[in-house]
Amino acid sequence: MGIHDFMAAYKRVWEGQDKQGFAALFVDGGRYWNTPFQVQTGAEELAAYWARIELQRDIALSYEVLAETPRGGIAHWHVSYQVASEELFRIWAASTGTGLPDRKPGDPLPRLTLDGLLKADFAPDGRAEEVRIWWHSIADMS
Repeated sequence: MGIHDFMAAYKRVWEGQDKQGFAALFVDGGRYWNTPFQVQTGAEELAAYWARIELQRDIALSYEVLAETPRGGIAHWHVSYQVASEELFRIWAASTGTGLPDRKPGDPLPRLTLDGLLKADFAPDGRAEEVRIWWHSIADMS
């Protein structure tokens, strides 16, 4: 699998909310850095991390491959989704370092937009050995 196939699969598992499919993109012991300081390693941690996707609705992901090498690549990705739980909203707010935006109890949950880069390194069998993402987000509170 090269970066083009990986990104097509990444889109499929994100939009399809498929945590087992996400873990299957990686070799045994594969690593996914969802921030520069937080890594999930191995199928169990990868699937557990990806389970938070079940708290998203109406997911739309697009991407553009920026660079490809025989064993890796870089892509720009953009995703938007409707937050479907207060739990995910708190996770998002904590991860952005901005705290919770002003909301009154009962206010609708926001639609989030994330824009980021992904760097992937692949094993000879085509599965990912290591994936690092960097992203920024914004909430539509209207």
